[in-house]
Amino acid sequence: MNSLSRFLVVLLFVSLFISCNSRQDRDELAGFLRVTKVVDGDTFWVDDGSEKGLKIRLIGVNTPETVHPQKPVEFFGKEASDYVKGILTNQKVRLEFDVNLVDRYGRTLAYVYLKDGTFLNADLIIKGYGQAMTVPPNVKYSEKFVELEKKARQAKVGLWKEEN
Repeated sequence: MNSLSRFLVVLLFVSLFISCNSRQDRDELAGFLRVTKVVDGDTFWVDDGSEKGLKIRLIGVNTPETVHPQKPVEFFGKEASDYVKGILTNQKVRLEFDVNLVDRYGRTLAYVYLKDGTFLNADLIIKGYGQAMTVPPNVKYSEKFVELEKKARQAKVGLWKEEN
């Protein structure tokens, strides 16, 4: 995503923020968006004020497939998907972006934080629900994610309980 596109996204959020009347609306638009649907362990939708919403793909983490049209459900995929559904259902999240805002499928790429401060991308890796996946130029936390995956493997949690 180029600088002009990023500028336009920021401008959109600022104008929405200014147009809000209540403090609660301002707080939500300034940082937290309501999750409307969880697709699987690394993809979900938020209400961004548009008719359709915004499809979010977590940066730096890949969870096993559960809904891919050409792949079977992968080992530990249901567990990862259920974990994320349990965390994100009826919740609000704050998005942080990196260099590329959108992937080739049109999904918005983001690092995601819960209201309690949990860094979801990192949480999934350290608990073994996903593995580190670096796709340059979005590398802001790649070293941290690789280190968290090493710890999860050593602790034999989640995906690493047994070698598949």
